[in-house]
Order: sequence, then C-alpha cells, then structure tokens
Amino acid sequence: MGKQKDSLAIKKVDADTFDDFLGLIDKLAEFEKLAPPDEEARKRLRADYLSDKPKYEAFVGKIGDKCVAYALYFFTYSSFLALPTLFLEDIFVLKEYRRRGIGKKIFDYCRETAKRQGCGRIEFSVLTWNKSAQRFYERNKAERLPWFFYRLGREDF
Repeated sequence: MGKQKDSLAIKKVDADTFDDFLGLIDKLAEFEKLAPPDEEARKRLRADYLSDKPKYEAFVGKIGDKCVAYALYFFTYSSFLALPTLFLEDIFVLKEYRRRGIGKKIFDYCRETAKRQGCGRIEFSVLTWNKSAQRFYERNKAERLPWFFYRLGREDF
C-alpha cells in the first residue's frame, strides 16, 4: 500500500456508497456462512442509517474507487462507568485485501471515534471459530471477557 493509488481512505457511508456498503455486508454474511439481509432488512438498513436520527454509524475503507472494508457501530451506555460504550457490531475486510493493515486502520479509526466521543470502552463479539479475528483483537490489546452473550430474537419478545 505504499503507492498513493493503493492508500486507504476511510469515509462515512453516504447515499453514494450505501449500495457498496450493502455489498460488503453480503460478503460478511458469506464469510460467516449466514444468509445476507433480505430485501426488507436492506430497506430498514437504508432507512435506519440515512434518517435524521441514524440508529447506527458506518464507514467504508476505500482504495481508489473500490470499497474494500467497512465497520458498523452504535453507542450503548455503561451504568458502572457512567459513560457511553462504542459497540462495534461489524468490522470486515474483503478477503483479497486482508493482511495489508486495513483491518488495523479500521480498528484504530474506531478507537479514535470512541476517544473523541468520550467513551469508557469499546465492546464487540467474535465468533468462537474465528481464530484469526481473536488473534487480531488480542494483538491490539483487547481482552476476552468471562461473560457469555445471549440473544432473544424478535419472535421471542
């Protein structure tokens, strides 16, 4: 990535890059062996992001005109710290662009955002089988927590 044309630019997702962003979400679903968002979910993703009060934040990593990575996060709140928490929902780099430092730059951008927003911490989850991601985060000073994550789906409310 030494050449200017190969340098990474990190940009907030906007109306012009939203379809590229959705394409990257599809690639993450493929990587995780999950179904990608259906058409209704895609509409919600767009409406929830491009509204006056977005429900999440997102940015893409671009090399030239190509979106090669993205991150999606939102803020929660810690009652014990009495500070916001940046919850990193997704960070993803296209396979052919991995091992170039792009993930590190995206993660560092999230760290800078959390610092700028006055967060007390950053939290995220990693699939148990994704050893590469676990090593990445641990190399970047993340600590594996002793808690289990649980989930209730909409059908269980």
